[in-house]
Amino acid sequence: MSLPVIDKWLRENSISEVECIVPDMTGNARGKFIPADKFIKEDSRLPQAILVSTVTGDYTEQETELIGPTDSDMILEPDPNTMRMVPWADEPTALIIHDCYLREGGLHPLATRNVLRKVLDLYKAEGWQPIVAPEVEFYLVQKNTDPDQELAPPVGRSGRREAGRQSYSIDAVNEFEHIVEAMYDYCEVLNLDVDTLIHESGLAQMEVNFLHGDPLDLADQVFIFKRTLRETALRHGVFATFMAKPMAGEPGSALHIHQSIVDSKSGENIFTRQDGTEHERFRHFIGGLQEYTPGAIAFFAPSVNSYRRLSPDFAAPTNMHWGYDNRTTGIRIPDSGPAARRVENRFPGADCNPYLAIAVSLACGYLGMKNGIDPQPPHPGDAYEEPLAVARSLDEALRQLDELDELKDVLGQPFVRAYKAVKSHEFEAFNKVISSWEREYLLLNV
Repeated sequence: MSLPVIDKWLRENSISEVECIVPDMTGNARGKFIPADKFIKEDSRLPQAILVSTVTGDYTEQETELIGPTDSDMILEPDPNTMRMVPWADEPTALIIHDCYLREGGLHPLATRNVLRKVLDLYKAEGWQPIVAPEVEFYLVQKNTDPDQELAPPVGRSGRREAGRQSYSIDAVNEFEHIVEAMYDYCEVLNLDVDTLIHESGLAQMEVNFLHGDPLDLADQVFIFKRTLRETALRHGVFATFMAKPMAGEPGSALHIHQSIVDSKSGENIFTRQDGTEHERFRHFIGGLQEYTPGAIAFFAPSVNSYRRLSPDFAAPTNMHWGYDNRTTGIRIPDSGPAARRVENRFPGADCNPYLAIAVSLACGYLGMKNGIDPQPPHPGDAYEEPLAVARSLDEALRQLDELDELKDVLGQPFVRAYKAVKSHEFEAFNKVISSWEREYLLLNV
């Protein structure tokens, strides 16, 4: 049914090639290039194994158990809502995100876009519509082709590198004006609702805010934006990275998620009563995040590098406290007024898969509302001074995930098994590497 719409759009824009894209477990684009005329005439398929590939490109030893011994194809269905022109392509090219289906029918349970859709269906059944607004932090860094070489900020238009803290500095952003302007131009062509951009406190670290909207659409936009920014930076001779902690001594990068829920019929914020006071659902949503985030942290901090960010030394959440307009807490309530009452989840790193981070955050809040979970009292002071209450490694986080049967049911037991298998494989691959720190301090001292 969507093909006539897509065919018309491809012809109107003289598209010669289509990027047939699927987000993988890490949140990277997998797929293939297809000539536009062939794209319309033939079904698109990809092997299921791409859904369980690791960040290194390997496959977990449990691949056969997860997808079967034959690695048969899955059927791809293009989503016309995701049709976009590729502004950096040399010839007229489109990108279209696809949904993954099993050959026997039904959405593929291991596709991360489908996991978010599964959570949104639970809200729909209650007559609720989640609204989200992501904030994505990133670093610009000097091109680096040697993994053993530490990263460094790039040279700006002044011919100098940044030094010191430049939070909210206009002049520091203008050092990379050519990159920022090109990024906004690309985002306009791609219909990405990028709103404000600020300079964060790290060296050449910035943050982009998106306008609030539908969770699936915003996850698509963040997914496309990360690729767009990397492409923009490359064309200007630098790297853009969404690593959670790319440089020692510098703050980590987050993907904060602002969330509110409206009634599907009235459009009213269900976190607020008619008299403007807080609804118990608001407190229960917070309670759900407090209750389930410790076990779900592997989705918000999905890589071995993620846990270097979760440190009180650099303004990242390390416990389950919440507070009103309190940026030291992992769950912050912005001062936004009754009509726009919302919850900001500050746990996810910029390295997370946006589909999964949004899905899991909403799932935690959903379970809190359905189970009537009351939160702890709001924290009035510096929550960084409180004891640590999050996993400090990916291995520990994955063990804690085993304890969340209710959340696993919401996300899908097969998907959680696959996620754990992929991330466990990544941890073991990392654990085989001997670091420079170990050679420096252990070689002749133990």
